[in-house]
Amino acid sequence: MKRIAAALILGVCVSAQAQNNTVEKSVFGLQTGLVGFWLNNESKLSNTIAVRSETGIEHDFTVGDHYDGAGFILQPVITIEPRYYYNLEKRNANGRKTNNNSGNYLSIKTSYHPDWFVINLSDNYTKTADLAIIPTWGIKRQIASHFSYEAAVGLGYRIVYLKDNYQSGNIQNVDEATNRNQYTPHLHLRIGYTL
Repeated sequence: MKRIAAALILGVCVSAQAQNNTVEKSVFGLQTGLVGFWLNNESKLSNTIAVRSETGIEHDFTVGDHYDGAGFILQPVITIEPRYYYNLEKRNANGRKTNNNSGNYLSIKTSYHPDWFVINLSDNYTKTADLAIIPTWGIKRQIASHFSYEAAVGLGYRIVYLKDNYQSGNIQNVDEATNRNQYTPHLHLRIGYTL
């Protein structure tokens, strides 16, 4: 009987150890940063890859000169981000936490700001939509059983769709109404609660 109990305990420990070397099956969370809040989910695709889907309200630091004079704005965002967690095994081997995908990652952050609404945008402006694709490096760490923080940095490319501004009279000639393509930096510092 003692052997069976010891074998079961050893099996549970080995199983738990192996499970920590891979990304979690599904992690739901709420996050906030200096300028926004987000609801997200990370779903496992393989042992080291998860896809993060996210929706929220955020400030865009790089909205471009088509919003000059509009003041501080908050806008909705929808993001899909495949993440490759490359150091889970090493963290686990060193006795560090890996639960809730606590590790370093590389990702391709694809964000869409729809033209639904903008909080605190002057009446003289209309919201334009934009799509950004940003290769990113980041870290995610567990603070306590339900709290975590993230930091990430990247540089990518964005297309800003300006035709609505031309139709509303904010742009003076047709040449300015074409889409604008721009390089865009990405930096985020967030704290979150895992559900």
